[in-house]
Amino acid sequence: MGQLIKQLWQRYQSVLSYLIFGGLTTLINIIVFGIFNQFWPYWIANTIAWLLSVLFAYITNKIWVFDSKTPTFRAVMLEMTSFFGFRLLSYFIDQGIMIVGISVLHGNDLIVKLIDQIIVVLLNWFFSKLFIFKDRGHQN
Repeated sequence: MGQLIKQLWQRYQSVLSYLIFGGLTTLINIIVFGIFNQFWPYWIANTIAWLLSVLFAYITNKIWVFDSKTPTFRAVMLEMTSFFGFRLLSYFIDQGIMIVGISVLHGNDLIVKLIDQIIVVLLNWFFSKLFIFKDRGHQN
C-alpha cells in the first residue's frame, strides 16, 4: 500500500502540490479579503488579498509545485515577471467577477469571493503549468 501511494505521489506530484498550495493560497486570499472587507470597499480588500496571496503563491509554486530551478538572477527575474504578469491578468478577471457578482448582481461578498476563487485557481494553474514554470529540459 505504501508503495502505491508513493507511485501515485510521484506521478501526480505537480497537480497534488498545486491543489494543496493552491488551496492554502485561496484560503489566504479569502481570509485577508474577509478581514479587510470589514473596513474598506470590497475592491480594495480584494486587491490587498490578491497581493498577499500572489506573493505566497509565487514562493510555493516555484519551490514545491513546479520545482523550478533558475540558475541566474536574470532567469529568476524573467520567471517572476512572467508569474506576476499572468497573475495580473487573473487579477483583472478576479476584480471583474467581484464587480459583476457584488455590484451588478448584488451577491453576498464572501459567496461571490468563493466562486471567484474557483475560477481564478483554475486559470492560474493553466498559466503556471503552460507558460511560467514550463518544462525546461526535465519532466515536472
